[in-house]
Amino acid sequence: MAVAIRGGRVGGGGGLGMGLRGFFSYRIFVSAMFSLLFLATLSVILTTHPSTSHHDSALPSVGNAYVQRTFLALKSDPLKTRLDLIHKQANDHIALVNAYAAYARKLKLDISRQLKMFDDLAGNFSDLSVKPTYKASLFEPEGAVDEDVLRQFEKEVKDKVKFARLLIGESKESYDNQLKIQKLKDTIFAVNELLVKAKKNGALASLISAKSVPKSLHCLAMRLVEERISHPEKYRDEEPSPEFEDPTLYHYAIFSDNVIAVSVVVRSVVKNAQEPWRHVFHVVTDRMNVAAMKVWFKMRPVEGGAHVEVKAIEDYTFLNSSYVPVLRQLESLRMQKFYFENRAEYATKDVNHMKFRNPKYLSMLNHLRFYLPEMYPKLHKILFLDDDVVVQKDLTGLWNIDLDGKVNGAVETCFGSFRRYAQYLNFSHPLIRERFNPKACAWAYGMNIFDLDAWRREKCTEQYHYWQNLNEDRTMWKLGTLPPGLITFYSSTKSLDKSWHVLGLGYNPSVSMDDINKAAVIHYNGNMKPWLDIALNQYKNLWTKYVDNDMEFVQVCNFGF
Repeated sequence: MAVAIRGGRVGGGGGLGMGLRGFFSYRIFVSAMFSLLFLATLSVILTTHPSTSHHDSALPSVGNAYVQRTFLALKSDPLKTRLDLIHKQANDHIALVNAYAAYARKLKLDISRQLKMFDDLAGNFSDLSVKPTYKASLFEPEGAVDEDVLRQFEKEVKDKVKFARLLIGESKESYDNQLKIQKLKDTIFAVNELLVKAKKNGALASLISAKSVPKSLHCLAMRLVEERISHPEKYRDEEPSPEFEDPTLYHYAIFSDNVIAVSVVVRSVVKNAQEPWRHVFHVVTDRMNVAAMKVWFKMRPVEGGAHVEVKAIEDYTFLNSSYVPVLRQLESLRMQKFYFENRAEYATKDVNHMKFRNPKYLSMLNHLRFYLPEMYPKLHKILFLDDDVVVQKDLTGLWNIDLDGKVNGAVETCFGSFRRYAQYLNFSHPLIRERFNPKACAWAYGMNIFDLDAWRREKCTEQYHYWQNLNEDRTMWKLGTLPPGLITFYSSTKSLDKSWHVLGLGYNPSVSMDDINKAAVIHYNGNMKPWLDIALNQYKNLWTKYVDNDMEFVQVCNFGF
């Protein structure tokens, strides 16, 4: 029994020993096979020579050739690894320099000097490897690398690499689109800032020039007043002529403090009228210029027997602050502060509305147009003319136009979305939004035929007072007479043919000469008035031909027309 058990144990131990021996034999066999495979692969790599000759102008630096050369360097000479890395760096910069040169040629940039430097630099890199000293010591297929020569070669390569990087860095701005875009944006921003500043300064200068009294105009007024003082007997006030109230004649209203401008308007009407003796001009000015205006028309009577009445605003006693909202508003401290304190400072802050801070927009000479029926109670119709217009044709046809019961006959100025009511009135105000259409077409002041009977019937002056009082805080519109005119005559304006009135000669250099030649009235609205040095030269002669150059004071005051 014991034998049996012992035998069993021996049999079991022998089986285990044979299993262990088999396992280790398999491990040794696998290791031997991998070792043989590795040695075979290494032998193939080490005994294979690169196909590219060292005599080429550029050493291989990528792919299998680079791997082969690296193993060769490890096998033969450690300095060759260093040489290969230096040469690879040189080849990389050759490719970069050539890329920039090609891009410059494609863009056709005006940088011939840079192109030449790029080409020369690429050539210098390539020429290094073919120098006899370097070729014999570094790039011969046999022999060890000379460390001193390699050090010199490395120094030259690094110098050229440094120069290449400097050149590319300086030129990058010309080739990098992102940098170019950013630089362009910065330039546009800077130029826009200068443009905004120039517009503000230009607008302010233009406003000052337009609203200032030229020396020649001041001289003329002073000479006329001096004439009145020197010869009072010649310029006594006469009794009003009956023609001034005759409704069968053609009546004009001109409100201005500019003597020569008024004379041009009157002269141009008369010279183009078929029956000048039937035309009556009602000129109203301020107290300071009324004497000069009267002397002018006394010294230079209107041709053709036309009639001229000259009066001052103060002659109309009903025009006082208790009746006229504008006069009452001008007396308020807040309004005076708005207009007369720091006007230059305010003007530079708001280019678009700086002109509205000029007190002339609250001047009664501008707002007299809303009191025509009361100023001329016996007339049925009157033609209102600004002092910066020139009449080129007979205007009597305007009195024959049927206004269809409306008060105002005017030329509309809108086109597209421009010059609609929305541009003149504040439609965020509930009363404006409720009463008016923002798309309604605006019309022009400067030549308006008014039916005074219809005006009285529609009570337009009362309407004007109502809205002017509501706008004391300027929340409905800015200043001027056009916005309240658009409101007052909103539903009572008859549109006239555009040939009656052509505008823009005081600001628009592109007004068609065909339109000007066909027009009955041309209007120098804008800052560039024809009596100023800043006038548009192409239109100035249309005004100056009606100046009375034979008048002695015009010659003395050197108007230069």
